[in-house]
Amino acid sequence: MIDRRVMLKYSGAAALGALALTAVSSETDLDFANASAPPQPLLPDPATTLVSNPPFPKGLTREERAHLVTFDELDFDVFTHEEWNRLGESHADTIRVHWPDGHFTDGIDQHIADLKALFAWAPDTRILQHPIRVAKGNLTAVTGVMRGTFTRPMADGKGGFTPPTGKAYAINMATVGNWNRSGVMSEEFLFWDNLTFYQQIGLA
Repeated sequence: MIDRRVMLKYSGAAALGALALTAVSSETDLDFANASAPPQPLLPDPATTLVSNPPFPKGLTREERAHLVTFDELDFDVFTHEEWNRLGESHADTIRVHWPDGHFTDGIDQHIADLKALFAWAPDTRILQHPIRVAKGNLTAVTGVMRGTFTRPMADGKGGFTPPTGKAYAINMATVGNWNRSGVMSEEFLFWDNLTFYQQIGLA
């Protein structure tokens, strides 16, 4: 379990996630309509306002579209419904996952264990929104809203537990994925603001 103080220290990783998202999208056609159509309205905060999942960008290759379809299934079905036996559909066995606190893990088994830990204290954890989805070559950048409620004890990483506060959270997050020729991610970068996260569940 990640030390909560360490996670708070690296809450600025969310800014890096925004930069990574910009880097991927800068070379991607994000025009969802023809050139004569009016500009798309600016998004409200997806964490506080329900935002519909947009259509995929135009001009995607078959592989780019397949990566985004797989990523939708990863969050909406595999993650949300805890179907860990299906994680191999989107993650390589040797995947390296970079977390918002700056540490990384290697291997799908460790990643499954870390994901299970989220549900241990918030069994209603879910991701059902992807407000932005872009792909370029072997890279994808997807934003989402992760929601849940702190209703069970949370391991504190020191052998003890933090009692639940009963508070719900809804945080914006971004995932940058590096996909291999087998159509799964060999490396994944997760970004969200840990300070906002812990404030919402009553631990900061």
